[in-house]
Amino acid sequence: MLLDAAAAAFVESGVEAPVRDIAARAGVGVGTIYRHFPTRADLIIAVYRHQVESLAQAGPDLLKTSAGPYAALGRWIDLFVDFLVTKHGLAAVLKADSTGFDALHAYFLDRLLPVCAELLGAAAAAGEIRSSLEAYELLRGVGNLCIGAENDPRYDARRLVTLLISGLRAEHAGD
Repeated sequence: MLLDAAAAAFVESGVEAPVRDIAARAGVGVGTIYRHFPTRADLIIAVYRHQVESLAQAGPDLLKTSAGPYAALGRWIDLFVDFLVTKHGLAAVLKADSTGFDALHAYFLDRLLPVCAELLGAAAAAGEIRSSLEAYELLRGVGNLCIGAENDPRYDARRLVTLLISGLRAEHAGD
């Protein structure tokens, strides 16, 4: 798919990846990309939205296929970290248009907060985690741990996020 090819190119080469490289990855002509996405910003926004949708859809799927809700939450948070670490460059480009960025950020929250809340709720109901954490707090905390991770090889955001998620499993899960 075109958006997957663009996302892979952005991860590998940044958001300034040549359109011809994206077209080659997708197996389409450059004109096809410009017909669908007249500007680079249009393509970046489409990739961002596509990745948010993939992440939103992954939550319910993981609840169905994982060993338990806590395992589903942990795997979803791993996907969320991947998204954050590889998408910071996209967000930086989009911030230039504050109105567009605000709308995209609202979309991000509207789609991902309910998924995170569902995963947290299922894990709490199963007695696997403490129930006092709100979805927004978790997403914000994970997001803050991921800031700058893509630029510092000595910083392992995933390790810290794993510690954070492990900390949800209290001896007294009802806390």
